[in-house]
Amino acid sequence: MEKVIYCLWHQDTVAADDFGAGLRQQLVPQLQALAALRGLRLAVVDSAVAAADDKRMQTSGPLPDALLSLWLDDAWRRPDPAVLVPELVARSCAWLVSEAEPIVNSTQPPGADARVPGFCQVALLQRPPRLDEQSWLGIWKGSHGQVAIDTQATFAYRQNLVVCALDDDAPLLHAIVEENFPDAAMTSKHAFYAAADDATLAAHEAAMMESCARFIDFDKIDVVPMSEYLFSAAAGP
Repeated sequence: MEKVIYCLWHQDTVAADDFGAGLRQQLVPQLQALAALRGLRLAVVDSAVAAADDKRMQTSGPLPDALLSLWLDDAWRRPDPAVLVPELVARSCAWLVSEAEPIVNSTQPPGADARVPGFCQVALLQRPPRLDEQSWLGIWKGSHGQVAIDTQATFAYRQNLVVCALDDDAPLLHAIVEENFPDAAMTSKHAFYAAADDATLAAHEAAMMESCARFIDFDKIDVVPMSEYLFSAAAGP
């Protein structure tokens, strides 16, 4: 089984909320009907996460409007969302990734509409040229992950190491990170950094930024808050 992550961009004529609803109502059922599908997660930019808009970071072109994760028997036999729902998806790029899940969501199950509470902060990363792959992995996977866990209010955390791009026009990426935060973290730094007071907030924020600077160049990172939806492989939420 292989995990494929897609970045999706909507057609200019489709509004954000209509895009998310269309993906859930039209694309998801088509994907769930695939015999080779083993899992499906969809994250979309919509009005439910508008309060977190100040967390967006754009450095390398238009930010994606959705992040689609599929677990497939064979990544080279993947579906193409832009072909399945061309009226919604203007562009689709896919990567084969190796997923680690340092925090499994065990406290915030999806609702009847499949939406996971809170928001998912998606980060698209490039490895800085100053670091070779082994050094970069040693920092990100070896020590930074625990710093992120210790200093933030995440209830789910997925580290996706990019194995290779699956589309010729896919942007250069080395990692895709998915972190789930509670609703309060959209507007409260204290809630985001799991800090009960100003001193803890300052300490957690400083520790997180210092750790990030070790393996991220901040002019080579895109960050997008999204609503997350979790679906079964079979038809239905």
